Amino acid sequence: MDLLNHSLRLHADPSRVVVRPFHIAWGGPNGRTERLVAEVLAMTPAEARLQLEVVLKDFEARHWQTRRVFMTRYDQIEELLDLKGAEIGDEKRQLIGAYFCHEYSYAAAALMNPSAVPHFDQSGMPAGSMRILMSLRAVGEGHISSVAFREGIITEGQELKLAPEPPFATAADASEWGEDEMPAGEVTVHRHRDSTLSGTVIFPITQAQSKGLEDLRLVQFTHDDGSTEWIGTYTAYNGSVIQSELMRTRDFRAFDLVPITGPAARNKGMALFPRKIDGQYLMIGRSDGENLFLLKSDSLEHWEDGAKILTPKFGWELVQIGNCGPPIELDEGWLLLTHGVGAMRKYSIGAALLDKRDPSKVLGRTPEPLLAAKDQDREGYVPNVVYSCGAIKHGDQLFLPYGIADSSIGFAFAPISELLKAMR
Repeated sequence: MDLLNHSLRLHADPSRVVVRPFHIAWGGPNGRTERLVAEVLAMTPAEARLQLEVVLKDFEARHWQTRRVFMTRYDQIEELLDLKGAEIGDEKRQLIGAYFCHEYSYAAAALMNPSAVPHFDQSGMPAGSMRILMSLRAVGEGHISSVAFREGIITEGQELKLAPEPPFATAADASEWGEDEMPAGEVTVHRHRDSTLSGTVIFPITQAQSKGLEDLRLVQFTHDDGSTEWIGTYTAYNGSVIQSELMRTRDFRAFDLVPITGPAARNKGMALFPRKIDGQYLMIGRSDGENLFLLKSDSLEHWEDGAKILTPKFGWELVQIGNCGPPIELDEGWLLLTHGVGAMRKYSIGAALLDKRDPSKVLGRTPEPLLAAKDQDREGYVPNVVYSCGAIKHGDQLFLPYGIADSSIGFAFAPISELLKAMR
């Protein structure tokens, strides 16, 4: 079948930095934190001004509202040490804040494994065009994964136009948590009121997420009352244990990060159907790490293991199979993109068609992969891997963003009618 690989590639970019809290060990009244603050407070106004000017010369042009960021960070330190801010001048407060910040290059190591959904704002779109929103897995120092976003437009003519990235990136904020707290359970983070979505990064917040938010699979979900919510499943990783969690938002301003409970949550790669079927929520999961299962639940937040529906069959997927994002509703059934692992741990992307009313029934599968690592797409941090976390149906076209070698992102378009014809 004909598949158009777009020439655009997105790569890791160490120049994309955000200001993050720099956590210095808190050791009580005589600890490093208190000593450092005392040193600043002991400076003369002229000394503090000179030190702040040096910091601003280095960093003010690299970040958005740098002074405000420093003041926000100072407020957190003030609460921790019970400082009397009214007696401390603005310059010393900004300088204190600067000492407890650092730059973090959130996509220095890799940019990979995107998912795509229709954008929440389709105003002004000409016929045949759709505004899209993509989530990206960005990997930075310490191999910590965060969630970044890009906005763009696709056309019926297989064109892709990405909106420019803003010059500054900002981290979503969970301001209700103190300096020495690492929350457990559900948390809510907020995009800064003046930040664009393409300039927003969501970092790990809880202990369960401390080493990464991995492989977000976004879906535009329609509830029974007709309202729309964007829901993503992702893997929270703490360095030794994984668990599946949900990201939920209705406005891409506030994001709820919600742990999933139940036996199915112990595995990676859960993908939510875009609506209920027969009164239940449905997911595709990989409960045993090898096969695909259909999961059913009365709650978005609790999932038991389900029934096996797809097992490795063709040569390119004999090691294991998984999903490449939420199922896509067609007149013919549910289009499920899959990934398969074959000889030499080569990853490929294929597809299956599930019955519209009973998705446990498999109507067809692609005997050959839709997309496989080849030529320049073989090389990277993890060679011979192509991987997606979600595609979009646009007319008769499938728009497929995909990760390349756990290092970069490519884009492809495929005619859905030809894809279905290729199944057996």
